[in-house]
Amino acid sequence: MSIELISILMLASFVVLILILGMPIGFATGLIGVVFCTAFADINSLAIVTFRTYGFVNSYILLSVPMFLLMASILDKSGVAHDLYDALKIWAGGLPGGVGVMTLIAASVMAAMTGIIGGEVILLGLVALPQMLRLGYDKKLAIGIVCAGGSLGTMIPPSLVLVFYGLTTSTSIGDLFVASTVPGIMLAILYIIYVLIKCGLDPRLGPPAPSELRNISIGLKFAALSKVILPLFIIFSVLGSIYSGITSVSEAAAMGVVGVVVAAAIRRTLNYAMVRDSLFTTMSTCGLLIWLSIGANAMVGVYNLLGGIAYLKSVMVGLPFAPLGIICFMLFILILLGCFMDWFSIMLLTMPVFAPVVISLGYDLIWFGILFNITMQIGYLSPPFGQAAFYLKSVTPPDISLNEIFNSMWPFMGLQFIGLVLVMLIPDISLGLGRLLR
Repeated sequence: MSIELISILMLASFVVLILILGMPIGFATGLIGVVFCTAFADINSLAIVTFRTYGFVNSYILLSVPMFLLMASILDKSGVAHDLYDALKIWAGGLPGGVGVMTLIAASVMAAMTGIIGGEVILLGLVALPQMLRLGYDKKLAIGIVCAGGSLGTMIPPSLVLVFYGLTTSTSIGDLFVASTVPGIMLAILYIIYVLIKCGLDPRLGPPAPSELRNISIGLKFAALSKVILPLFIIFSVLGSIYSGITSVSEAAAMGVVGVVVAAAIRRTLNYAMVRDSLFTTMSTCGLLIWLSIGANAMVGVYNLLGGIAYLKSVMVGLPFAPLGIICFMLFILILLGCFMDWFSIMLLTMPVFAPVVISLGYDLIWFGILFNITMQIGYLSPPFGQAAFYLKSVTPPDISLNEIFNSMWPFMGLQFIGLVLVMLIPDISLGLGRLLR
């Protein structure tokens, strides 16, 4: 059977198992790999599933994943992030949209502490959203700020998306972290500028902070910044140790866990129940990621064995587009998949095909990794399955509908598209800092 027909059958099987039968992606991809290997290769070739899975899970850098997840979980339950928001919001003053801006700044700092999204959106939904609504903020603007700010966890290092991208494409995770720093900050600044302009034109959309916050003396304002010390300590323990070359990414992740444990102890919120719940959350998420990686590695490995990846590479390189046009086509596919799948499944299924094409076109995989990261951030907000909306819906009042949440995200998705185009057309936005640090 031709590889073209095998590709169509594999895609059809994937759609039927996931979208029609509702089978979990990890099991669906694994089943497809086993069935197609048995049907079109031979039973002995199934060993490729074992080899690929072992090679993936045996990677030393993979140790950073449970560490980053544990760090984020303890941070969520310890109250450190809550203190951070309380400290920043009193600096909003009489500026229209000021509390929204401080929410985005707090979200950026939390992104640099956690590296994941779900917990940050939930935390901002519990802490920042009620505050903005109480101050009379436009509901759609407040919801958009929370979802867009929470999505910065994919961009600002340490990002779990970049860890797995580096593992999948065999690129330096440290270099990816450096490359994502400026684009992540750029996106946060774009959000802030949008909020300031929108509220400046119509202050009713984001009223100034109440008088009890505006009239606080400058001394008390600086005293409140003491609550920022612990978050900065956590950020320095992770990113500082990486950028200074003191530790590897895996070791820095462990340093991050030590940092949040110390911070929780200082706040006197460190106890057995919190540690138990954090460990349970961490291991549950790790189990999910491992099953997804086993299934995707099985399917991609078998497809590669049958000649599929080489076939797709030749098709994409042979497209009647300029090299940058082919990159745009790949980004379009990633954005489209982001409407229906999670970032982890998209990465494992597409990067074995896309990464060789990017290299053959003469582009940098570090640069493409940042583009991939932004597309996953867009997918995180985009309907019908944007995860940010469902995370936020789980903690919002019943009068806020899921449709209203999705409608609130469009302006911020537009800003993400602007960021994507800027990074694509000006590679130095992502690669310049790495050159300076060398």
